[in-house]
Amino acid sequence: MAKLKSLIKIEGTLDDLTFYKGKEGYLIKTKSGVSGNRIKTDPAFARTRENGTEFGHCATSGKTLRRAILNLLSDAKDGRVTSRLTKTMALVKNQDLTSARGQRQVAIGLASNEGRALLKGFDFNSNALLSAVLLSDFSLNPATGEISISDFIPNHNLNLPGGATHVSFTSGFLNLDFSTGDKDLQLSPVQNMIIDGTTSNIILTPAGVPVGTGNELFFLKVAFFQEINAVQYPLNNGAYNALQLIEVL
Repeated sequence: MAKLKSLIKIEGTLDDLTFYKGKEGYLIKTKSGVSGNRIKTDPAFARTRENGTEFGHCATSGKTLRRAILNLLSDAKDGRVTSRLTKTMALVKNQDLTSARGQRQVAIGLASNEGRALLKGFDFNSNALLSAVLLSDFSLNPATGEISISDFIPNHNLNLPGGATHVSFTSGFLNLDFSTGDKDLQLSPVQNMIIDGTTSNIILTPAGVPVGTGNELFFLKVAFFQEINAVQYPLNNGAYNALQLIEVL
């Protein structure tokens, strides 16, 4: 790889050279000597094809999960959540110990305790990990999806971002079949409160138990707001909001 030093900035391919813009400026690299058709057909690239197929499957599985929880995820994610979730799905896929290489599936990996443990605890916003934001224990009733936080004091049990005046809690109970994409997400009512020294018990009960034959996934979200003239505004567009997949069954 080389840097392009010229008044003329080029992007594209010329003969065997590819010109492109990177973080370090305009760069040049030589074209790959392996054609796409050879990768698709040559037995020597069988492992490459298998890896590519499984990578695509893991990316699709991550997308399926993200789409299933859009109502929770829209204001509680970081810029690398797609790649981070794909990487986690790849680890889950590796727990499929029955399918041939190149055909291993996330859904089969999640049938094992090891596969579910790999996905459990995934934070969708790496800039606001739930364990760093919520300084209080919580309990989950997996039969109903209800999450409880006892003796909660906002200005003691939260790692507060500057400017926050209010906080909201939401729980989600999702049934998701990674093989078919069938999904059912049930959310709890949002519990919003002022950030002060008041002690309360938080109980987040989803509207119902989701139907389906897929995995059951449970989510807890913490979102911060700033109140100005009796209106609550998302704090820094949700940059400090935490969303975690707290359990997978």
